[in-house]
Amino acid sequence: QVQLVESGGGLVQAGGSLRLSCAASGRTVSSYPMAWFRQTPGKEREFVAGIPWNGGSRKYADSVKGRFTISRDNAKNTVYLQMNSLKPEDTAVYYCAVDLSPYRSDVRLTEYELWGQGTQVTVSS
Repeated sequence: QVQLVESGGGLVQAGGSLRLSCAASGRTVSSYPMAWFRQTPGKEREFVAGIPWNGGSRKYADSVKGRFTISRDNAKNTVYLQMNSLKPEDTAVYYCAVDLSPYRSDVRLTEYELWGQGTQVTVSS
């Protein structure tokens, strides 16, 4: 059984940085696209960033372009989200997810089957 465990969340001031990690265990996820989503109370979960299995054409939400960078280390079965120039509106629970379509070279905004438990990111003004 695959488990996704996020880490790296916390409290940071506006303008600061955080690096989230998502480590998969129980199964290799190196052949699958992965993504980060976020959710705030009362709102739907939204796509933040995604990366194909080979680290190729990455996709970002307009709200984070130029500030966030998604990357992966397939040898470590881990995906990362580097978040810079954080804003209070980035406050949310961040989730990593796996799209179980092997060797997709594109990133989808939906159709993710595996999810982590989430990590809280709070940006103070």
